Amino acid sequence: MRPSMRIRQGMVWLTAIIAATWSSLAMAAAPVIVLPLTGAIGPASAAYVIHGLQQARAQGAQLVVLQMDTPGGLDASMRQIIQAILSSPVPVAGYVAPGGARAASAGTYILYACHVAAMAPATNLGAASPVSIGIGGHAPSPPSPGDAAKPASAPAASSSNEDTLARKQMHDAAAYIRGLAQLRGRNADWAERAVREAVSLDAPEAANQHVIDLIASDTPDLLKHVDGRALRTSRGLVTLHTAGAPTVVLEPDWRNHFLGVITDPSLALLLLTVGVYALIFEFSTPGMVVPGILGAMCILVALYGLQMLPINYAGLALIALGLGCMVAEAFLPTFGALGVGGIVAFVLGAVMLIDTQTPGFGVPLPLIIGLAFVSLTVVLAVSSLAVRARRRPMVTGGDTLIGMTGEVVDVDTSDADADSDGWARIHGERWRVRCDAGMARGDQVRVIARHGLTLLVEPAEPVAASA
Repeated sequence: MRPSMRIRQGMVWLTAIIAATWSSLAMAAAPVIVLPLTGAIGPASAAYVIHGLQQARAQGAQLVVLQMDTPGGLDASMRQIIQAILSSPVPVAGYVAPGGARAASAGTYILYACHVAAMAPATNLGAASPVSIGIGGHAPSPPSPGDAAKPASAPAASSSNEDTLARKQMHDAAAYIRGLAQLRGRNADWAERAVREAVSLDAPEAANQHVIDLIASDTPDLLKHVDGRALRTSRGLVTLHTAGAPTVVLEPDWRNHFLGVITDPSLALLLLTVGVYALIFEFSTPGMVVPGILGAMCILVALYGLQMLPINYAGLALIALGLGCMVAEAFLPTFGALGVGGIVAFVLGAVMLIDTQTPGFGVPLPLIIGLAFVSLTVVLAVSSLAVRARRRPMVTGGDTLIGMTGEVVDVDTSDADADSDGWARIHGERWRVRCDAGMARGDQVRVIARHGLTLLVEPAEPVAASA
């Protein structure tokens, strides 16, 4: 072989070695992003995870650790997170931690969707049955032993449309988690049992049944276990070099906290009520400005939060009707009829408002009762003020002159009845008066009627002389 050929081959090998070494060093220096996902999964959680995955891609991270401790959450938010994980070019390791944490319901689906599934000791996952939707719904019952002999396509007996809806949700959820399990090569049979029978597993049993990939005591231990693994992502095969890699924890920013606050159904209902009362105060005392601005802001923020939640529009309409009746009570003399009807509509709407029984997304009954009690107090106060005002004597208008006394200041002498028409000072005002019994200047008269701008008077009773 010629020396030039040997030199050329040597250069090729040297270039390949340098490129491989540089790639390994670059991968080893790439950070690992940790995203803590705690509490119920909702719109704020989905926005946080999606933003975190985008940040990981922008920072050139080699792995994202999604550290979970969740009781479950909304189906729509869960699916947004799973879609973001499946399309992420950065591999995601789902990690149920710390000890005592859980990945229940929606958390189980997310863990199955991750490229790596891990759990810390003393944690659990499962109970992934879909929660019933709507007022009066019920969770679908687990299949009986006789159902196993039936083909999967055989229609189950149904006594109502609710049973049909629950059965459709069950089949959809089971197919969804089975597809995730097959994608990641994990135990699909147990995943379907977690949906249909709401079963759960602790960490050792989950590892034995190949539901998860490994058990790790903490994040550094997890990074040691996954070091050297090749994971397939949306951009192709990625080999991890995570042993000793720097970790960066991305906490939720103020926007996620704000979104998490306003998407709380209890706070949204409270803001809606406070906003309406602020507008009532503004309309009853025009010119205050501040209550009107604050009321409009509260209502808009509440509506923004509600539109991100699975709300029942019939419940929202009942709440609007109830608040409208309470507003009308403040301006119409119904003496409590509109107000009480509005409170009943408000309570029914608040109970029906959230179209799911997922933990963490319901409106507590004590809050509904408290708001109804406050509204009832306001209605009773307004009604009592209206009744008192009705019983009071009139203090303005022409009819208030009836019964008042005054002094004749001038008598009209141009008429034939010279002593029957004239002018009198009554209640500090000069009025044209007529007296059928006759009158003279300086006489005391009492008003008995009014015709236009003329008052009919009679002589006032003389004051009895003292003994």
